[in-house]
Amino acid sequence: MVANPREEIVEHIKSLRAFAFSLTRNSALADDMVQDALVKAWTNIDSFEAGTNMRAWLFTILRNTYYSHHRKRQREVEDADGSHAESLSQKPDHDGRLQMRDFNEAFAQLKEEHREALVLVGASGFSYEEAADMCNVKVGTIKSRVNRARARLAELMHLEDDHGLDLTDSVTAGIVSSPTRAA
Repeated sequence: MVANPREEIVEHIKSLRAFAFSLTRNSALADDMVQDALVKAWTNIDSFEAGTNMRAWLFTILRNTYYSHHRKRQREVEDADGSHAESLSQKPDHDGRLQMRDFNEAFAQLKEEHREALVLVGASGFSYEEAADMCNVKVGTIKSRVNRARARLAELMHLEDDHGLDLTDSVTAGIVSSPTRAA
């Protein structure tokens, strides 16, 4: 266990940035959201309960920061077609059937709560219970969102159950694949 919880915060920055980018689909805004969340966590570190999940606590702060920002700016439209975000991203090489551009387009068409559930459970590795706590919903709601989002992704990407995916990117594989662990 880390003596000073502030030291542990640094370990989670990369994951926080990935989660922020999945929510905002904008690198600059994702960086701003992470910075705001880190400042909030740093200044309110006394409210963190030692022995609890620091990563989940930080993700909850980031999620709340994003939704606060989203509510303030819901009348404004930024990069509606995603062309700017696409120009900022670097697509990884895939050696399988799934192409990153197709995935990004399909992922962007999902409902916001479905994207969030997939990223928390599929890509970030949180349990259904942890994701439900972070989203302030019931475990069954998270399970439903994940299943519906995966089904919709498969539909949008024209994937059939009898065709396996050769994925080199573990995060994308985690989002698209059904869970193998019990919830």
